[in-house]
Amino acid sequence: MEEPIRVLHVLGSTNLGGAESRIMELYRCIDRSQIQFDFLVHTKQEGYYSEEIRSLGGRIYSLPKFKLINLFEYRKAIISFFEEHQEFVAVHGHMTSTASIYLPIAKRIYAKQNKVLMTIAHARSAGVDKGLKGTVTKWIRSSLKRKTDYCFTCSKEAGIAVYGSKWVKNGKVWTVPNAIDVSRFAYNEDKRQEVRANLGLQDKFVIGHVGRFGFMKNHTYLVDIFAELCKEREDMALVLIGEGEEEKPVREKLERLGLSDKVMFLGNKKDVENYYQAFDYFVFPSMFEGLPGSVVEAQAAGLHCLVSDAVTREVGLTKLVSYRSIQEEPLAWAEEILTNSKEAMVRDNVQDILCEAGFDVRKQAKSMLDFYKSGENPPGCVTRE
Repeated sequence: MEEPIRVLHVLGSTNLGGAESRIMELYRCIDRSQIQFDFLVHTKQEGYYSEEIRSLGGRIYSLPKFKLINLFEYRKAIISFFEEHQEFVAVHGHMTSTASIYLPIAKRIYAKQNKVLMTIAHARSAGVDKGLKGTVTKWIRSSLKRKTDYCFTCSKEAGIAVYGSKWVKNGKVWTVPNAIDVSRFAYNEDKRQEVRANLGLQDKFVIGHVGRFGFMKNHTYLVDIFAELCKEREDMALVLIGEGEEEKPVREKLERLGLSDKVMFLGNKKDVENYYQAFDYFVFPSMFEGLPGSVVEAQAAGLHCLVSDAVTREVGLTKLVSYRSIQEEPLAWAEEILTNSKEAMVRDNVQDILCEAGFDVRKQAKSMLDFYKSGENPPGCVTRE
């Protein structure tokens, strides 16, 4: 029996995150007798998905974290890695901040050995961090589009942010949907009642959010919205799923507002699909995104979603999604939620809509397998302005 081909995914870590979750969804569903995923990460620490990756047959390798001042050390580590590892048919770079460094090095080393290597850069975010770090990221990836075989993106906005509007306009970027296992998130009344009972939320109107506690997710604005809701209804509860460096200031703000007893911090959850069932409304006031998988998941669970208009309209796959500006007062968001609260209690089944839009990971797994094996017919569609 032939050994499966191997594809290397390059990430910051194997911790829970948007890109990581989407890759793992794909990994679980792809035919692993034909293809195996390996992971090159920028940390030596074990991550949230490390154990599962190994159980599926994947291997995890590490590079030093890039800090600009260690550019020589970083390049040396990449060269050493690809000189030692030439078993891959493709390198799929989800960490675009340094992809213009590691992708061409890998390509060049393979070429010296007369081996063919397909390189893919995958834009996952439409923004960058604040300050110097964001400036450096923009500078390093400015040449990326010319240093990779394929430019992938999860949305038009992310494609423009990483590759530039001209590259997108000329049809040189492919939009690959952030697909999920749609059936796993389907609404389940029994599971809803079970989770709400376990959390003590049977008589509450639950606002839900799933996302890492980081600058871009704008949790402090979410707290302001929740504070306005609590002025109008006594039965409000807020459930937050995720971890990150911004969790502490969010907790401190809730303490100052006297709302800590109404909010649950649940950390990361492997069975996150069950918690969507327990929510009554999904609120997502991000400052920027690529295409947030959590909003797709929330729709799959039949939830009404109120989303920042800084987030791509491409995630509004169903009528369940509405948008508001984060420049508005939080009261405006709260009023919309309250106005739609009765309607939100009826959960719509939109599974077919999501599948038809290309967000079914089982179907995507087949097209990605064909693409990795042949280097032809990328999944998704050409992105144009």
